[in-house]
Amino acid sequence: MANPVNYKTIDEYIRLYPISAQEKMIELRTLIQSIATEATEKISWGMPTFYYLGNLVHFAAHKNHIGFYPGSDCVEQFSEHLGSLKHSKGAIQFPIDQTIPKDLVKEIVVYRLNANIEEDKIRKSKRLS
Repeated sequence: MANPVNYKTIDEYIRLYPISAQEKMIELRTLIQSIATEATEKISWGMPTFYYLGNLVHFAAHKNHIGFYPGSDCVEQFSEHLGSLKHSKGAIQFPIDQTIPKDLVKEIVVYRLNANIEEDKIRKSKRLS
C-alpha cells in the first residue's frame, strides 16, 4: 500500500497505482458516489473513505485486488452473497481482473447508510435524555 504521507485526497491516492488498479478504483468510487450521494470523501486509516454520519466504507489498492472495507458486521451480514470473493472479518477482495459486483456493492452501501442513520438517531436520543 502507498505511504499516507504521499497523498491527501482520493484522486492523489488513485494516481499512485497502475492503470488497471486506477480503473477499478474509479469504477468503485463512481458507483459508491452514485449510491451515497450525500457522503463526503476523505482519507481515513490511510485509505479512500466515504463518510456519512460516520465512516461508510473504505477501499484500498493491493497487488491483485481492490480491498473493500464495509466493516465486520456488514461482511457477516452479506457473507452468503459473497460467492467466490475472498473475504475476511471486515474486508472483501475485488480481483483487478474481474468485474466489480455492482449489485452487491449497492446493497452493502445502502445497508451501511441505513446503519449509520440508525446509529446517529441513537446518539442523538442519548444526548437528549
